[in-house]
Amino acid sequence: AVVSTQSTGECLTGSKIVIIPAGVPRKPGMTRDDLFNINAGIAMNLAEAASKACPDAMMCIISNPVNSTVPIASEVYKKNGVFDPRKMFGVTTLDVVRANTFISELKGTPVTQTQCPVIGGHAGITILPLLSQVEPSCTFTDEERAALTTRIQNAGTEVVEAKAGGGSATLSMAYAGARFAFALLQAMNGAKNIVECSYVESDVTDLQFFSTPLVLGPNGIEQNLGIGTLIDFEQEALEAMKPELSGSIAKGIKFANQ
Repeated sequence: AVVSTQSTGECLTGSKIVIIPAGVPRKPGMTRDDLFNINAGIAMNLAEAASKACPDAMMCIISNPVNSTVPIASEVYKKNGVFDPRKMFGVTTLDVVRANTFISELKGTPVTQTQCPVIGGHAGITILPLLSQVEPSCTFTDEERAALTTRIQNAGTEVVEAKAGGGSATLSMAYAGARFAFALLQAMNGAKNIVECSYVESDVTDLQFFSTPLVLGPNGIEQNLGIGTLIDFEQEALEAMKPELSGSIAKGIKFANQ
């Protein structure tokens, strides 16, 4: 629990990386957006404290709905004059981990060597796995592509329903969050060619925030690798997600400025 932004600030002073997983988990029947009113306030208070105590730290936000909480934190940093778009991340690694796992199970590729970029956001149809860009290269029938995309998009709900009120994904999210944090630490310590997908402020599309593969470095984002060449199925899915993702971004920005 957050006692106050002052006490939180004392804990954060000197931090190089701040990871925010705080908030309430989903329960059956809830969407990530249903969490907004509770988790948005938590994310804003912690971002306020971090922006003052460790403004140069890498900020990694896990708290859902990520599509809105990252814009909220960004607005807080902007208002305090310390926003650096290279250092503000929405952790979407769990979508990548799920995509890699499901592809490996379907195609028999080694899961540790399977890499599928996942772009867009971090909820429902805003999650777009680019199956045409999987490494090692795999072929999918139209039916496999549609079914796999839907399963990756709804994997969080699958877990929530399986737990039947016991919460949402925990161990898999812990693994994914750790994977992203360790990648960031490697990059900050000078390792080269560290690439992870993350939801960041972006000009890749007409959406202000968007997840794409990023090259990480000592100061955060070194290069946004963009979305590459999409097949028709992916292009259509991209256009279909835009209204929902745009609305979530706008909702976050409005909340931070009200």
